[in-house]
Amino acid sequence: MIRLYDTRKKRKLEFTPLSAGKVGIYVCGVTVYDICHVGHARTLVSFDVIVRHLRASGFDVRFVRNITDVDDKIIRRGQMEGRDSTEVAREYADAMARDLAALGVATPDDEPRATENIEAMHGIISLLEKKNLAYAAAGDVYYSVPNFQGYGQLSGQNPDDLKAGARVEIGEQKRSPMDFALWKAAKPGEPMWPSPWGPGRPGWHIECSAMAHRFLGERFDIHGGGADLIFPHHENELAQSCGAFGEDSFAQHWMHSGMVNFGGEKMSKSLGNVVSIARVCSTHDPETLRLLLISVHYRSPASFEIRKEDDGTTSFPDLDEQEARLEYFYRTLDRIDAFARTLKDQPADPPPSGFTEAYRAAMDDDFNTAAAIGHLYDTFVQANTLLDDPKSAPKPERAARLIAIARDVRAAGATLGILQRDPQAFLVQRRERLCLQRKIDPAEIEQQITDRLAARRDKDFARADAIRDALVERSIELMDSPTGTVWRVK
Repeated sequence: MIRLYDTRKKRKLEFTPLSAGKVGIYVCGVTVYDICHVGHARTLVSFDVIVRHLRASGFDVRFVRNITDVDDKIIRRGQMEGRDSTEVAREYADAMARDLAALGVATPDDEPRATENIEAMHGIISLLEKKNLAYAAAGDVYYSVPNFQGYGQLSGQNPDDLKAGARVEIGEQKRSPMDFALWKAAKPGEPMWPSPWGPGRPGWHIECSAMAHRFLGERFDIHGGGADLIFPHHENELAQSCGAFGEDSFAQHWMHSGMVNFGGEKMSKSLGNVVSIARVCSTHDPETLRLLLISVHYRSPASFEIRKEDDGTTSFPDLDEQEARLEYFYRTLDRIDAFARTLKDQPADPPPSGFTEAYRAAMDDDFNTAAAIGHLYDTFVQANTLLDDPKSAPKPERAARLIAIARDVRAAGATLGILQRDPQAFLVQRRERLCLQRKIDPAEIEQQITDRLAARRDKDFARADAIRDALVERSIELMDSPTGTVWRVK
């Protein structure tokens, strides 16, 4: 049984879908006015893993993740650059798709765009008007927060406190400072659509209510997003949808991923500490960022250290650590694969390793990837012990356990979105990247290995050892085997 933490209920609950065997999940996607950063990756990877685990658990999942392609930020970007906001949105939506593909984030079943769902927004706004929850004012349409009794239930905010702290911007015709825009009257130079209230464009919050309703219906299982969206975006979505369709409509559960922190601060453009996904991928394997993000529980803050080096360059120590861990995982899989090739008789479908049960228990407990990665690491330690010590168990038993471990961790990796590549390919790419960063010439290292092999053939072991020692000084590790010598950059 899967248990999840519900933001609105503020506790863990057993997950029972509304329709047996089927799950509808809506996650707020990206506002495409710039390239995606690590903060976006945090939310998108978190819910990618959640969807994968639900599917691996046998559920038929319909996953909807929207794209906000009309917004104040997109419009301002276009005005600053002297181009149409549609062009801005298209450029950064394409860049987002490339970034998410690099991170192994699966394409959602539906990826609606706000501009493709204007009529659906009109329908909800009209319903709210009929229920005295929306009112038109000078071409704008506002949601009447005081008329909705349940406002604040998601975020835990007190409406009286919100009212005291709210303010009305110049040009707004609100009845209450807490009210928010459902429809904005047209302004010169901005995109606009016809509506019953005059030409204009949608407010931010109404789009998700409309798209969730259109693709998943009035009632669905899970609504997700980053913790920064709880208020006001998700609070307003809930008010809109429950106001339009009834108190028990919209999402049965609300889930939110934690933020990315840099030096104890939230990663954000306003603080100037934003690192793009593309920037990470230029220095590290993209799978490294994914491993970093899932190594902490999805609800917990994820730390991302940015270090300024003496030479003026920027480094990411947390990523360095996780890429070394990823190398350890892939090298272990490579060793198991090599061991399996030496077996005359492959074990026939060995029973699950002890890892599987512990892994599933962790993931069923509110998708606890941190615990799952801990079990994964422990299992790789066990595998290396079996590989290093032939006397640890009879060979048939060792073979069965190692084959089971490789099979089971790869199956878990399919859900976590890691360890799906050919180990040799990863290890070679990792070595090439480190050589480039440290200005190591691979051809020179290969020549040194050749010279060492010749020295060993000539029984000049002192020279062979000297070559090895010189390479160790340069952080080059040699690994000898019956099939030859391979090397890595430590």
